[in-house]
Amino acid sequence: MADSMKMEAIQAEDATKKQAEATTELQKTNTVDTIHHDEAMKVLANYTGDETWTEKEEQNVKRKIDRRLLPILCATYGLQYYDKAMLSQAALFGLRTDLDLTVGNRYSFSASIFYLGFIVGAYPAIVMAQRFPIERVASGIVCVWGICLMCTAACHNWQSLYAQRFFLGFLESGVSPMFMLVVGQFYKKDEQALRMGAWYCCTGYVSIVSPLINYGLGHIKGALSPWRYMYLVAGALTILWSVVILFFMPPDPIRAKGFDERERYIAVARLRTNNAGVRNKHFKKEQLFELLLDVKFWIVFCMAFLIMIANGPVSTFTPIIIASFGFNTLNSLLLVMPAGLIIGTIEWVAPYVAYKVPKMRAYLVAICEIGTIVASLLLWLLPRDSTGGLLFGAYILASFGGGYAVLMGMQIANTAGYTKRSLASSGIFVGYCLGNFVGPLLFKPEDAPRYAPGFLAVVITSIVSAILSLVYRMICVWENKKRDKAGTLEAFEHAYEDDLTDKMVCRVVLGPLLFQALKSLDYVADLDCFHRTRSSGIHSRAYTD
Repeated sequence: MADSMKMEAIQAEDATKKQAEATTELQKTNTVDTIHHDEAMKVLANYTGDETWTEKEEQNVKRKIDRRLLPILCATYGLQYYDKAMLSQAALFGLRTDLDLTVGNRYSFSASIFYLGFIVGAYPAIVMAQRFPIERVASGIVCVWGICLMCTAACHNWQSLYAQRFFLGFLESGVSPMFMLVVGQFYKKDEQALRMGAWYCCTGYVSIVSPLINYGLGHIKGALSPWRYMYLVAGALTILWSVVILFFMPPDPIRAKGFDERERYIAVARLRTNNAGVRNKHFKKEQLFELLLDVKFWIVFCMAFLIMIANGPVSTFTPIIIASFGFNTLNSLLLVMPAGLIIGTIEWVAPYVAYKVPKMRAYLVAICEIGTIVASLLLWLLPRDSTGGLLFGAYILASFGGGYAVLMGMQIANTAGYTKRSLASSGIFVGYCLGNFVGPLLFKPEDAPRYAPGFLAVVITSIVSAILSLVYRMICVWENKKRDKAGTLEAFEHAYEDDLTDKMVCRVVLGPLLFQALKSLDYVADLDCFHRTRSSGIHSRAYTD
């Protein structure tokens, strides 16, 4: 009897101890969630099942995410490019003469001013996406830009077109940064480049479909000019698609529909290795300041700017350049289709190779730039009667798109911290916009048909971009060696709790020892980061591949 009572006392003591430990852990979770505001912690804290999973389970979850998310991203991004690149195809059907754009650089500036709106609109859009449900923000933006696109048909002079293009850029600017953010919320670092390539390649593939649509609309003999029907149809399609986004776009693993409790837990928990939050509504100023001091961010910013200068002739002048080879209006439009097929394939293959082959990302950016350099030289230097060589140059001119798709994934993979990653996405697109603003202005009517100054600028900027991609890789290799030498290790158990950036993680790992050393020197900077009773163990390696 005494032994039985003793055993019951021991069991009661163990139960009390376990309950106390559970309460303490729950208090920690609540405290951390209050401090860092990442909603992924709630999913992890409330899950009561087995916290381990098999590779097959994770693959099934990943495939389910692909099926539900990628079609939405691909269709939306393809529609965006169709809408903004409509200008170059409408130019073949009287837009330039109807709106008096044949004078000076008016046509070029009508393309450039779109990206001024892009720059102004990118930051407000990403802030709204962080504070409000991202699917509602995306749907609202797409709907309003569809209305704005239809308003192009009401333009009767170049001034009204300038205003329309600016506001269209303002509205479309948020889509790409938001999509980069969404991909970062659903996929691991090594999975992101391939998924970004999947939706980015639609800029090429949509150029296979859009000439066919506009070819048919170009035959309309109605009260309006053919180019006005093009904008009305494109705008109506965009408005209809915004409804699809609202009801079917998965916003993040926490709120995505169609996942059971186990699948949602795996979708969230597997992303600890990213060292970044899944959904966080709070803006952190310290992460903004860190981003502004991050040399890797500025290299990527410069690369985005330089790479996209080549997009000027691609998105604005390709049909016009092809027409200068001696083809009529409708045939010039149809000859754009092979360019879309080739470039879409390059923009898909480059991220796929980056996904499959280690340590290739920076090299792929440089290789794609070489394709653009070769194309620019062909279009600049070949005789005008060398139609085959000129068409080949026109078809591979946008090779830079494959490198840019890889670049987006590389930047997001190397950026931790929810606010920092959001701002980095917007920052890349500011560089993207500046390049697209400058690019068309380098191609002046008086330089036609060779556009020698413009293609010379493309050659130079492409060479510099290729060099910068290799510099970026060297910096990543140096940072990894430095961290390895310091003996920091990767561990991710508290990634959501801390919401640390890629710079802070190294400091946290070394926290306890370094704090004591600095304290002995009366150095008290950044004490909040160093003064942790536990080491999060988070260490973010830079992705050089």
